[in-house]
Amino acid sequence: MNLNVVEAGCGKPLVILHGLLGSARNWGGIAAKLGETHKVMALDMPNHGASPWSECMDYPFMARQVADFIKAHCGGRAAVVGHSMGGKAAMMLALTHPEMVEKLVVVDIAPVSYTHTFAPYIKAMRAAPISTAQRRGDVELAMHGVIDDPRVRAFLMQNLDGQPGSYRWRPNLAVLGAAMDDILGFPHLADGVCYDGPALFLHGAASDYVLPSHEDIIAALFPQAQWRAVEGAGHWLHADKPAEFSEIVGAFLSA
Repeated sequence: MNLNVVEAGCGKPLVILHGLLGSARNWGGIAAKLGETHKVMALDMPNHGASPWSECMDYPFMARQVADFIKAHCGGRAAVVGHSMGGKAAMMLALTHPEMVEKLVVVDIAPVSYTHTFAPYIKAMRAAPISTAQRRGDVELAMHGVIDDPRVRAFLMQNLDGQPGSYRWRPNLAVLGAAMDDILGFPHLADGVCYDGPALFLHGAASDYVLPSHEDIIAALFPQAQWRAVEGAGHWLHADKPAEFSEIVGAFLSA
């Protein structure tokens, strides 16, 4: 699978993996800043953005696709930053191909199963009248009854392409909805499997995705894990606090 990539900067390779219903282009500002010291390659994950669609959407599959990209474009080794779903894919990559991950940054996610679900968002997107809408606002208005947070609606609307009367969603919503259990979960690994390279677990202080109860699980899989909370940030902390996010990640990668 040839994953779509958006590149910035030059230097040592850095791969960025977005979260569910995100895309590489959401990371433009962060990529530009981190591109001052690295060659940043933000990927569209499978079934997202301009990357190919697939019927499979579990973490071993995603990790294999990223591994193939790193082999082909990064000389077989890169630093990896992953947010949410992309963070789980990054963790799976580091645990199954540790030699390929120079440093790991996991953003607001843990290697555990969640009850947090984007299923209502996907349902609202699929129900929106994209084939008949005469303006983008019509699509957003149709989702308003299900998704009352304007920031979430704006985030989802970044996935809408096309022109009036022929809008389309870029993600493969049918497969993402069907794979929600895999996306919410995390694969069971054999005893003793770990990634002992440098790892930073960065989370939003206002988010409930990374909890104190997750620390022992993370420490067992990532014995060199460092922890950092970003005050005033929620789950999308790179969007909430981009300057702070870039500074913290940049310092970790350059250390």
